Amino acid sequence: MSFREHRARWLSSGVGLIAIALIAVFAVQPPAANQQVQSALIGHRAPPVSGPSVTPSPFTTLGGLTGRWVIVNFFATWCTPCQVEQPQLASFVATHRSSGDVQLVMVIYNDNTPSVQGFLRAKGGVWPAVQDPGGQVALNYGVSGIPETFLIDPNGVIVGKVTGGSTATGLDALLAKAKARGL
Repeated sequence: MSFREHRARWLSSGVGLIAIALIAVFAVQPPAANQQVQSALIGHRAPPVSGPSVTPSPFTTLGGLTGRWVIVNFFATWCTPCQVEQPQLASFVATHRSSGDVQLVMVIYNDNTPSVQGFLRAKGGVWPAVQDPGGQVALNYGVSGIPETFLIDPNGVIVGKVTGGSTATGLDALLAKAKARGL
């Protein structure tokens, strides 16, 4: 074996080991979920969300939910973090169903009704899912990537924002923190 062949073999082995090490490091990292972030909207009245729900759960406007905590989640079926988040949202909604203290409203981001209906039937989704033709609702909320989730207090004021996938535990913690502040 020539010096060049020997060197190429060592170099490719070294690159392979580095790649394996990086994969191992990233594989054991916890998922980036419930990253609470600052938003210019926090502390301000939530922009309107309205429209017919594409699910059997009725919805007319966000204003119709005054007096309840509301989670507004921006979602698409083609979004991998949204797919991972879905069982967490279902768990969160199931936990709060009996108390009725929180309503989840999903805003469909650049997706079509049949895809969303099929996805929610298959993966569980017993909450309103509202189309956003033209993306005006997402624009009003300053959505730059999905999933993004907003917590709105019973007075209609945004009190929290989460980017990336949410977890049921993280949403419960965000809700408990907001309730503890007397919101």
